Amino acid sequence: MKIKVISRSTDEFTRQRSQDPQKVFRNYDPKLRTQERAVEYTRALKAAKLEKIFARPFVGAMDGHIDSVSCMAKNPRHLKGIFSGSMDGDIRLWDLSTRRTLCQFSGHQGAVKGLTVSTNGKTLISCGTDCTVRLWKAPDYKNMEPRNLSGDDPKTIAVYVWKHAFWGVDHQWDGHLFATVGAQVDVWDCDRSEPVNSFKWGNDTVISGKFNPAEADLLATSSSDRSIILYDLRMSSPARKLIMKTRTNSISWNPMEPMNFTAANEDTKCYSYDARKMNEARCVHADHVSAVMDIDYSPTGREFVTGSYDRTVRIFNYNGGHSREIYHTKRMQRVFCVKYSCDGTYVISGSDDTNLRLWKAKASEQLGVLLPRERRNQEYLDAVKERYKHLPEVKRIVRHRHLPKPVYKAANLRRTMIEAERRKEERRRAHSAPGSLPAQPLRKRRIIKEEE
Repeated sequence: MKIKVISRSTDEFTRQRSQDPQKVFRNYDPKLRTQERAVEYTRALKAAKLEKIFARPFVGAMDGHIDSVSCMAKNPRHLKGIFSGSMDGDIRLWDLSTRRTLCQFSGHQGAVKGLTVSTNGKTLISCGTDCTVRLWKAPDYKNMEPRNLSGDDPKTIAVYVWKHAFWGVDHQWDGHLFATVGAQVDVWDCDRSEPVNSFKWGNDTVISGKFNPAEADLLATSSSDRSIILYDLRMSSPARKLIMKTRTNSISWNPMEPMNFTAANEDTKCYSYDARKMNEARCVHADHVSAVMDIDYSPTGREFVTGSYDRTVRIFNYNGGHSREIYHTKRMQRVFCVKYSCDGTYVISGSDDTNLRLWKAKASEQLGVLLPRERRNQEYLDAVKERYKHLPEVKRIVRHRHLPKPVYKAANLRRTMIEAERRKEERRRAHSAPGSLPAQPLRKRRIIKEEE
Protein backbone atom coordinates (compact mmCIF):
# COMPACT_ATOMS: atom_id res chain seq x y z
CA MET A 1 0.00 0.00 0.00
CA LYS A 2 1.35 3.42 -1.07
CA ILE A 3 0.74 6.47 1.06
CA LYS A 4 1.34 9.97 -0.34
CA VAL A 5 2.37 12.57 2.18
CA ILE A 6 3.16 16.25 1.88
CA SER A 7 6.80 16.86 2.60
CA ARG A 8 8.28 20.38 2.57
CA SER A 9 11.64 21.63 3.61
CA THR A 10 11.73 24.60 5.94
CA ASP A 11 14.22 26.38 3.65
CA GLU A 12 11.73 26.40 0.79
CA PHE A 13 9.11 28.60 2.41
CA THR A 14 11.04 30.48 5.10
CA ARG A 15 12.08 34.04 4.29
CA GLN A 16 15.75 34.87 4.66
CA ARG A 17 14.99 38.47 5.62
CA SER A 18 11.90 40.13 6.96
CA GLN A 19 11.79 42.44 3.91
CA ASP A 20 11.58 39.53 1.46
CA PRO A 21 8.16 38.75 -0.05
CA GLN A 22 6.28 35.71 1.09
CA LYS A 23 6.92 32.67 -1.07
CA VAL A 24 3.80 31.42 -2.84
CA PHE A 25 3.53 27.91 -4.25
CA ARG A 26 1.66 27.89 -7.55
CA ASN A 27 0.25 25.09 -9.63
CA TYR A 28 0.87 25.83 -13.32
CA ASP A 29 -1.56 23.23 -14.61
CA PRO A 30 -3.35 24.78 -17.64
CA LYS A 31 -6.65 23.30 -16.49
CA LEU A 32 -6.44 25.37 -13.31
CA ARG A 33 -5.22 28.55 -15.07
CA THR A 34 -7.96 29.29 -17.57
CA GLN A 35 -7.16 33.03 -17.68
CA GLU A 36 -3.41 32.61 -18.20
CA ARG A 37 -3.29 34.23 -21.66
CA ALA A 38 -5.46 37.14 -20.64
CA VAL A 39 -3.28 37.80 -17.60
CA GLU A 40 -0.07 37.60 -19.65
CA TYR A 41 -1.49 39.92 -22.31
CA THR A 42 -2.30 42.49 -19.62
CA ARG A 43 1.22 42.15 -18.24
CA ALA A 44 2.72 42.59 -21.71
CA LEU A 45 0.64 45.73 -22.23
CA LYS A 46 1.73 47.18 -18.89
CA ALA A 47 5.37 46.23 -19.54
CA ALA A 48 5.30 48.01 -22.92
CA LYS A 49 3.85 51.14 -21.30
CA LEU A 50 6.34 51.09 -18.43
CA GLU A 51 9.19 50.70 -20.91
CA LYS A 52 8.15 53.98 -22.55
CA ILE A 53 7.75 55.72 -19.21
CA PHE A 54 11.23 54.76 -18.03
CA ALA A 55 12.96 55.30 -21.39
CA ARG A 56 15.78 57.73 -20.62
CA PRO A 57 18.51 56.90 -23.14
CA PHE A 58 20.62 60.06 -22.86
CA VAL A 59 23.34 59.70 -20.22
CA GLY A 60 25.39 62.84 -20.78
CA ALA A 61 27.49 64.98 -23.12
CA MET A 62 31.27 65.26 -23.24
CA ASP A 63 32.42 68.70 -24.34
CA GLY A 64 35.97 69.92 -24.85
CA HIS A 65 36.64 69.94 -28.58
CA ILE A 66 36.46 73.30 -30.33
CA ASP A 67 35.53 71.89 -33.75
CA SER A 68 33.43 69.09 -35.23
CA VAL A 69 34.13 65.56 -34.00
CA SER A 70 35.18 63.64 -37.10
CA CYS A 71 36.24 60.17 -35.87
CA MET A 72 36.44 57.90 -32.84
CA ALA A 73 38.29 54.74 -31.82
CA LYS A 74 38.01 52.14 -29.04
CA ASN A 75 40.85 50.49 -27.19
CA PRO A 76 40.25 46.70 -27.23
CA ARG A 77 42.17 46.32 -23.96
CA HIS A 78 40.19 48.84 -21.93
CA LEU A 79 36.48 49.14 -21.32
CA LYS A 80 35.70 52.67 -20.24
CA GLY A 81 37.90 54.78 -22.53
CA ILE A 82 37.38 56.14 -26.03
CA PHE A 83 39.53 58.28 -28.34
CA SER A 84 38.06 61.10 -30.43
CA GLY A 85 39.51 63.30 -33.16
CA SER A 86 38.22 66.64 -34.39
CA MET A 87 38.50 68.80 -37.48
CA ASP A 88 40.99 71.15 -35.80
CA GLY A 89 43.60 68.40 -35.35
CA ASP A 90 42.89 67.73 -31.67
CA ILE A 91 42.78 64.14 -30.30
CA ARG A 92 41.40 63.37 -26.85
CA LEU A 93 41.05 60.35 -24.60
CA TRP A 94 37.79 60.30 -22.65
CA ASP A 95 36.74 58.41 -19.54
CA LEU A 96 33.15 57.25 -20.12
CA SER A 97 32.45 56.71 -16.43
CA THR A 98 33.19 60.33 -15.48
CA ARG A 99 32.70 61.85 -18.98
CA ARG A 100 35.91 63.86 -18.64
CA THR A 101 39.08 64.21 -20.70
CA LEU A 102 41.94 62.06 -19.45
CA CYS A 103 44.54 62.94 -22.03
CA GLN A 104 45.03 65.25 -25.03
CA PHE A 105 47.13 64.57 -28.14
CA SER A 106 48.23 67.56 -30.24
CA GLY A 107 50.23 67.32 -33.42
CA HIS A 108 48.07 67.29 -36.55
CA GLN A 109 48.00 70.53 -38.50
CA GLY A 110 44.72 69.68 -40.25
CA ALA A 111 41.58 67.68 -39.66
CA VAL A 112 41.94 64.25 -38.04
CA LYS A 113 40.13 61.87 -40.39
CA GLY A 114 41.05 58.48 -38.94
CA LEU A 115 41.82 56.89 -35.57
CA THR A 116 42.55 53.29 -34.62
CA VAL A 117 44.25 51.36 -31.82
CA SER A 118 46.59 48.41 -32.26
CA THR A 119 45.56 44.90 -31.23
CA ASN A 120 47.65 44.96 -28.06
CA GLY A 121 46.16 48.33 -27.06
CA LYS A 122 49.56 50.02 -26.71
CA THR A 123 49.67 52.15 -29.88
CA LEU A 124 47.25 54.79 -31.12
CA ILE A 125 47.41 55.52 -34.86
CA SER A 126 46.00 58.73 -36.31
CA CYS A 127 45.97 60.24 -39.79
CA GLY A 128 44.58 63.39 -41.33
CA THR A 129 44.47 65.89 -44.13
CA ASP A 130 47.99 67.14 -43.31
CA CYS A 131 49.39 64.06 -45.14
CA THR A 132 50.86 62.54 -41.98
CA VAL A 133 50.38 59.30 -40.09
CA ARG A 134 51.22 59.61 -36.39
CA LEU A 135 51.85 56.79 -33.95
CA TRP A 136 51.26 57.59 -30.27
CA LYS A 137 51.91 55.66 -27.11
CA ALA A 138 48.43 54.86 -25.81
CA PRO A 139 48.31 55.74 -22.09
CA ASP A 140 47.45 53.09 -19.55
CA TYR A 141 44.44 54.80 -17.98
CA LYS A 142 43.20 52.11 -15.61
CA ASN A 143 44.21 54.19 -12.60
CA MET A 144 44.65 57.46 -14.46
CA GLU A 145 43.03 60.65 -13.19
CA PRO A 146 41.92 63.58 -15.36
CA ARG A 147 45.08 65.52 -16.03
CA ASN A 148 45.89 69.15 -16.51
CA LEU A 149 45.59 69.63 -20.26
CA SER A 150 48.25 72.32 -20.24
CA GLY A 151 50.89 69.75 -19.27
CA ASP A 152 53.14 67.69 -21.50
CA ASP A 153 51.59 65.90 -24.45
CA PRO A 154 51.70 62.11 -24.64
CA LYS A 155 54.71 60.59 -26.29
CA THR A 156 54.83 60.40 -30.09
CA ILE A 157 56.38 57.16 -31.31
CA ALA A 158 56.73 58.04 -35.00
CA VAL A 159 55.52 60.47 -37.67
CA TYR A 160 55.24 59.31 -41.30
CA VAL A 161 54.81 61.98 -43.99
CA TRP A 162 53.26 60.84 -47.26
CA LYS A 163 52.31 62.26 -50.67
CA HIS A 164 48.56 62.69 -50.23
CA ALA A 165 45.93 63.37 -47.58
CA PHE A 166 44.35 60.51 -45.65
CA TRP A 167 40.65 59.86 -45.14
CA GLY A 168 40.72 56.91 -42.75
CA VAL A 169 42.78 54.25 -41.03
CA ASP A 170 42.11 50.79 -39.59
CA HIS A 171 44.25 48.19 -37.83
CA GLN A 172 44.10 44.43 -38.26
CA TRP A 173 42.08 42.60 -35.62
CA ASP A 174 44.84 40.03 -35.29
CA GLY A 175 48.13 41.24 -36.75
CA HIS A 176 50.65 44.06 -36.84
CA LEU A 177 49.63 45.83 -40.07
CA PHE A 178 47.34 48.81 -40.53
CA ALA A 179 45.84 50.34 -43.67
CA THR A 180 45.24 53.97 -44.61
CA VAL A 181 42.87 55.18 -47.31
CA GLY A 182 42.96 58.29 -49.44
CA ALA A 183 44.10 58.62 -53.03
CA GLN A 184 44.92 54.91 -52.76
CA VAL A 185 44.95 52.10 -50.19
CA ASP A 186 48.30 51.88 -48.39
CA VAL A 187 49.26 49.04 -46.06
CA TRP A 188 51.78 49.98 -43.35
CA ASP A 189 53.94 48.22 -40.84
CA CYS A 190 54.43 50.05 -37.54
CA ASP A 191 58.22 49.61 -37.83
CA ARG A 192 58.57 51.04 -41.36
CA SER A 193 58.25 54.65 -42.51
CA GLU A 194 56.85 53.74 -45.94
CA PRO A 195 53.95 51.51 -46.97
CA VAL A 196 54.75 47.84 -47.49
CA ASN A 197 52.07 47.61 -50.18
CA SER A 198 49.70 49.86 -52.11
CA PHE A 199 46.47 49.12 -54.00
CA LYS A 200 44.49 51.15 -56.47
CA TRP A 201 41.41 50.43 -58.60
CA GLY A 202 40.26 53.59 -60.33
CA ASN A 203 41.27 57.21 -59.82
CA ASP A 204 38.76 58.28 -57.18
CA THR A 205 39.34 58.89 -53.49
CA VAL A 206 38.91 55.99 -51.07
CA ILE A 207 36.94 57.36 -48.10
CA SER A 208 36.73 54.43 -45.66
CA GLY A 209 38.24 51.01 -45.01
CA LYS A 210 37.72 48.22 -42.47
CA PHE A 211 39.56 44.94 -41.83
CA ASN A 212 37.63 41.70 -41.49
CA PRO A 213 37.41 40.35 -37.90
CA ALA A 214 38.18 36.74 -38.89
CA GLU A 215 40.35 36.99 -42.03
CA ALA A 216 43.14 39.35 -41.00
CA ASP A 217 44.19 40.00 -44.61
CA LEU A 218 40.73 40.87 -45.97
CA LEU A 219 40.00 44.60 -46.27
CA ALA A 220 36.77 46.27 -47.45
CA THR A 221 36.83 49.87 -48.69
CA SER A 222 34.38 52.36 -50.15
CA SER A 223 35.27 55.03 -52.71
CA SER A 224 33.80 58.30 -53.93
CA ASP A 225 33.06 56.65 -57.30
CA ARG A 226 30.21 54.75 -55.53
CA SER A 227 32.13 51.48 -55.36
CA ILE A 228 32.78 48.95 -52.59
CA ILE A 229 36.05 47.07 -53.10
CA LEU A 230 37.39 43.98 -51.34
CA TYR A 231 41.18 43.63 -51.05
CA ASP A 232 43.19 40.57 -50.09
CA LEU A 233 46.60 41.66 -48.81
CA ARG A 234 48.09 38.33 -49.87
CA MET A 235 47.36 39.15 -53.53
CA SER A 236 48.91 41.78 -55.73
CA SER A 237 45.60 43.16 -56.98
CA PRO A 238 42.08 43.86 -55.60
CA ALA A 239 39.68 40.92 -55.44
CA ARG A 240 36.17 42.23 -56.13
CA LYS A 241 34.39 45.49 -56.85
CA LEU A 242 30.72 46.39 -56.45
CA ILE A 243 29.40 49.60 -58.03
CA MET A 244 26.22 51.14 -56.58
CA LYS A 245 24.08 54.08 -57.67
CA THR A 246 25.10 56.22 -54.68
CA ARG A 247 28.20 56.57 -52.54
CA THR A 248 28.95 54.49 -49.45
CA ASN A 249 30.25 56.58 -46.55
CA SER A 250 31.26 53.84 -44.10
CA ILE A 251 31.50 50.07 -43.71
CA SER A 252 31.29 47.81 -40.66
CA TRP A 253 31.82 44.03 -40.45
CA ASN A 254 29.61 41.86 -38.28
CA PRO A 255 31.96 40.50 -35.55
CA MET A 256 29.86 37.35 -34.99
CA GLU A 257 29.22 36.63 -38.70
CA PRO A 258 32.44 37.90 -40.27
CA MET A 259 31.39 37.02 -43.80
CA ASN A 260 28.71 39.77 -43.63
CA PHE A 261 29.18 43.53 -43.62
CA THR A 262 26.85 46.53 -43.66
CA ALA A 263 27.40 49.66 -45.75
CA ALA A 264 26.12 53.10 -44.73
CA ASN A 265 24.97 54.75 -47.93
CA GLU A 266 24.32 58.27 -49.17
CA ASP A 267 20.73 57.39 -50.19
CA THR A 268 19.58 57.30 -46.50
CA LYS A 269 19.70 53.47 -46.31
CA CYS A 270 22.10 50.81 -45.06
CA TYR A 271 22.76 47.64 -47.06
CA SER A 272 23.94 44.35 -45.57
CA TYR A 273 25.98 42.16 -47.93
CA ASP A 274 27.52 38.73 -47.88
CA ALA A 275 31.12 39.08 -49.06
CA ARG A 276 30.80 35.72 -50.86
CA LYS A 277 27.78 36.84 -52.90
CA MET A 278 27.61 40.57 -53.50
CA ASN A 279 25.21 40.70 -56.44
CA GLU A 280 22.32 41.09 -53.99
CA ALA A 281 21.95 42.72 -50.57
CA ARG A 282 20.97 40.40 -47.73
CA CYS A 283 18.89 43.14 -46.08
CA VAL A 284 18.01 46.80 -46.67
CA HIS A 285 17.74 48.96 -43.53
CA ALA A 286 15.65 52.09 -44.04
CA ASP A 287 14.42 54.88 -41.75
CA HIS A 288 16.90 57.75 -41.99
CA VAL A 289 15.85 60.77 -44.02
CA SER A 290 19.34 61.96 -44.96
CA ALA A 291 22.75 60.49 -45.75
CA VAL A 292 24.07 57.88 -43.29
CA MET A 293 27.56 59.00 -42.28
CA ASP A 294 28.85 56.23 -40.00
CA ILE A 295 27.98 52.76 -38.75
CA ASP A 296 29.27 50.41 -36.06
CA TYR A 297 28.27 46.90 -34.97
CA SER A 298 27.61 45.82 -31.41
CA PRO A 299 30.11 43.27 -29.99
CA THR A 300 27.26 40.75 -29.95
CA GLY A 301 26.68 41.16 -33.71
CA ARG A 302 22.89 41.28 -33.17
CA GLU A 303 22.49 45.01 -33.85
CA PHE A 304 24.31 48.06 -35.16
CA VAL A 305 24.14 51.81 -34.66
CA THR A 306 24.12 54.48 -37.37
CA GLY A 307 24.67 58.24 -37.34
CA SER A 308 23.16 60.43 -40.02
CA TYR A 309 23.21 63.87 -41.53
CA ASP A 310 19.60 64.27 -40.33
CA ARG A 311 20.93 64.79 -36.76
CA THR A 312 19.70 61.49 -35.37
CA VAL A 313 21.23 58.23 -34.13
CA ARG A 314 19.38 54.99 -34.88
CA ILE A 315 19.83 51.40 -33.69
CA PHE A 316 18.90 48.55 -36.05
CA ASN A 317 18.66 44.81 -35.59
CA TYR A 318 21.15 43.09 -37.86
CA ASN A 319 18.32 41.54 -39.91
CA GLY A 320 15.65 44.22 -39.39
CA GLY A 321 14.44 46.54 -42.12
CA HIS A 322 13.51 49.34 -39.72
CA SER A 323 15.20 50.82 -36.67
CA ARG A 324 14.18 49.79 -33.17
CA GLU A 325 15.40 53.04 -31.56
CA ILE A 326 15.99 56.66 -32.55
CA TYR A 327 18.00 59.05 -30.37
CA HIS A 328 18.05 62.82 -30.77
CA THR A 329 18.41 66.04 -28.78
CA LYS A 330 17.53 69.63 -29.59
CA ARG A 331 21.16 70.75 -29.66
CA MET A 332 22.69 67.78 -31.50
CA GLN A 333 23.73 68.61 -35.05
CA ARG A 334 24.87 66.40 -37.94
CA VAL A 335 26.31 63.13 -36.62
CA PHE A 336 29.64 62.21 -38.22
CA CYS A 337 30.72 59.19 -36.13
CA VAL A 338 29.17 56.58 -33.85
CA LYS A 339 30.57 53.73 -31.77
CA TYR A 340 29.35 50.99 -29.46
CA SER A 341 31.15 50.63 -26.16
CA CYS A 342 33.29 47.51 -25.78
CA ASP A 343 30.63 45.76 -23.70
CA GLY A 344 27.72 46.80 -25.93
CA THR A 345 25.93 48.64 -23.09
CA TYR A 346 26.39 52.19 -24.38
CA VAL A 347 26.47 54.08 -27.67
CA ILE A 348 28.75 57.09 -28.25
CA SER A 349 28.04 59.65 -30.97
CA GLY A 350 30.17 62.54 -32.21
CA SER A 351 28.52 65.42 -34.02
CA ASP A 352 29.06 68.77 -35.70
CA ASP A 353 28.37 70.70 -32.49
CA THR A 354 31.80 69.66 -31.06
CA ASN A 355 30.25 67.29 -28.47
CA LEU A 356 30.38 63.58 -27.83
CA ARG A 357 27.19 62.13 -26.40
CA LEU A 358 26.75 58.97 -24.36
CA TRP A 359 23.53 56.95 -24.77
CA LYS A 360 22.21 53.72 -23.34
CA ALA A 361 21.93 50.96 -25.94
CA LYS A 362 18.60 49.97 -24.34
CA ALA A 363 16.67 53.13 -23.59
CA SER A 364 14.79 51.87 -20.53
CA GLU A 365 17.57 49.73 -19.05
CA GLN A 366 18.22 50.27 -15.36
CA LEU A 367 21.79 51.31 -14.61
CA GLY A 368 23.64 49.88 -11.66
CA VAL A 369 23.60 46.49 -9.97
CA LEU A 370 20.38 44.47 -10.30
CA LEU A 371 19.25 42.00 -7.68
CA PRO A 372 18.62 38.47 -8.97
CA ARG A 373 14.89 38.90 -8.40
CA GLU A 374 14.84 42.14 -10.40
CA ARG A 375 16.77 40.53 -13.23
CA ARG A 376 14.41 37.56 -13.40
CA ASN A 377 11.39 39.86 -13.40
CA GLN A 378 12.85 41.93 -16.25
CA GLU A 379 13.61 38.82 -18.28
CA TYR A 380 10.03 37.62 -17.77
CA LEU A 381 8.57 40.96 -18.89
CA ASP A 382 10.79 40.96 -21.99
CA ALA A 383 9.65 37.44 -22.83
CA VAL A 384 5.99 38.40 -22.42
CA LYS A 385 6.42 41.43 -24.68
CA GLU A 386 8.12 39.28 -27.28
CA ARG A 387 5.30 36.75 -27.12
CA TYR A 388 2.52 39.31 -27.65
CA LYS A 389 4.37 41.82 -29.83
CA HIS A 390 2.19 41.03 -32.88
CA LEU A 391 -1.04 42.15 -31.18
CA PRO A 392 -2.19 45.65 -32.22
CA GLU A 393 -2.10 47.44 -28.86
CA VAL A 394 1.29 46.09 -27.81
CA LYS A 395 2.73 46.63 -31.29
CA ARG A 396 1.54 50.23 -31.42
CA ILE A 397 3.09 51.11 -28.06
CA VAL A 398 6.39 49.33 -28.72
CA ARG A 399 6.89 50.92 -32.14
CA HIS A 400 5.86 54.47 -31.25
CA ARG A 401 8.64 57.07 -31.25
CA HIS A 402 8.58 60.85 -30.89
CA LEU A 403 10.44 62.39 -33.85
CA PRO A 404 11.79 65.91 -34.27
CA LYS A 405 9.52 68.00 -36.46
CA PRO A 406 12.06 68.33 -39.37
CA VAL A 407 12.64 64.56 -39.38
CA TYR A 408 8.89 63.86 -39.20
CA LYS A 409 8.14 66.16 -42.13
CA ALA A 410 11.06 64.83 -44.18
CA ALA A 411 9.94 61.24 -43.53
CA ASN A 412 6.41 62.04 -44.75
CA LEU A 413 7.78 63.75 -47.85
CA ARG A 414 10.11 60.85 -48.56
CA ARG A 415 7.26 58.38 -48.14
CA THR A 416 5.21 60.36 -50.68
CA MET A 417 8.11 60.40 -53.16
CA ILE A 418 8.68 56.65 -52.85
CA GLU A 419 4.99 55.94 -53.36
CA ALA A 420 4.88 58.20 -56.42
CA GLU A 421 7.95 56.49 -57.89
CA ARG A 422 6.34 53.09 -57.31
CA ARG A 423 3.12 54.10 -59.07
CA LYS A 424 5.06 55.56 -61.98
CA GLU A 425 7.03 52.34 -62.39
CA GLU A 426 3.86 50.23 -62.29
CA ARG A 427 2.16 52.39 -64.94
CA ARG A 428 5.24 52.31 -67.15
CA ARG A 429 5.36 48.52 -66.87
CA ALA A 430 1.62 48.24 -67.61
CA HIS A 431 1.96 50.25 -70.84
CA SER A 432 5.10 48.48 -72.09
CA ALA A 433 5.59 45.21 -73.89
CA PRO A 434 5.34 42.19 -71.58
CA GLY A 435 8.75 41.37 -70.14
CA SER A 436 10.48 44.51 -71.41
CA LEU A 437 10.57 46.11 -67.93
CA PRO A 438 10.95 43.28 -65.39
CA ALA A 439 10.28 44.06 -61.74
CA GLN A 440 13.52 44.48 -59.82
CA PRO A 441 13.65 43.62 -56.10
CA LEU A 442 14.73 46.30 -53.64
CA ARG A 443 17.84 44.31 -52.70
CA LYS A 444 19.19 44.60 -56.26
CA ARG A 445 17.77 47.99 -57.22
CA ARG A 446 20.73 50.10 -56.07
CA ILE A 447 23.43 47.83 -57.57
CA ILE A 448 24.78 48.72 -61.02
CA LYS A 449 27.30 45.92 -61.58
CA GLU A 450 29.88 43.68 -59.95
CA GLU A 451 33.44 43.36 -61.24
CA GLU A 452 36.11 40.78 -60.43
